[in-house]
Amino acid sequence: MLVDTHAHIDFSRFDEDREEVINRAKENSLEYIINVGADEESSQRSLELAQKHDMIYAVVGIHPHEAKNVTESTYKQLKNWAKEDKVVAIGETGLDYHYDNSPREVQRQVFRRHIQLAKEVDLPLVIHSREAEDQTMEILKEEEAEAVGGIIHCFPGDQKMANQALELNFYIAVGGILTFNNSYQLQRVVKQIPLDKLLIETDAPYLTPEPNRGKRNEPSYVKHVVDKLAQILPYSAEEIAATTTENAKEIFNIA
Repeated sequence: MLVDTHAHIDFSRFDEDREEVINRAKENSLEYIINVGADEESSQRSLELAQKHDMIYAVVGIHPHEAKNVTESTYKQLKNWAKEDKVVAIGETGLDYHYDNSPREVQRQVFRRHIQLAKEVDLPLVIHSREAEDQTMEILKEEEAEAVGGIIHCFPGDQKMANQALELNFYIAVGGILTFNNSYQLQRVVKQIPLDKLLIETDAPYLTPEPNRGKRNEPSYVKHVVDKLAQILPYSAEEIAATTTENAKEIFNIA
């Protein structure tokens, strides 16, 4: 069995065939899909999906792109959602200095508040970091995020960042990028990460892995990430599937 630890199947690109996508996930040995919020609306949709489907769990939070839209009522809403049984983490939150869709200082403020909220409600964090690796890790350390731990989603960094993440009680999640031809640095890092600290994801509908690159991504494609890991690690696909599934259940506290 497999767990896609990061998907966005609430997005409009799945409106025409969402149920078929979920059925294909089941047919391809997925036990759970973790659907991740990017703003208030998608967090609400994630929770609704989780309440409708046993195999789906929700993560609620505000993506750094949307940090400029956060108000005090946003945090109150996130805290209320965090009380729901099917909500398993806070995120995705973090820093994105590639697009700068929100001012960097605002991103940092909102990121810190998410960490504080996660500690208050005792849920792990799902972290987005793009071209902001050093500051991401600095803020996690300053806010003592190791108290709840979490996941560095779509891991973007080098061995230094990976080591810091592991020291702070975070898992490393890899997805379709690992299958790309130019993923040599990521492959080198992954080889140094203990298997019991690795997770697999799709980030659907984005970052579709080979051999489906160019198509819309979906949770059933997470099996291709496992296949790539089996090529570069001294473990079978079955061992990787079993261990990453147990890792997901542990960090998200899914029985």
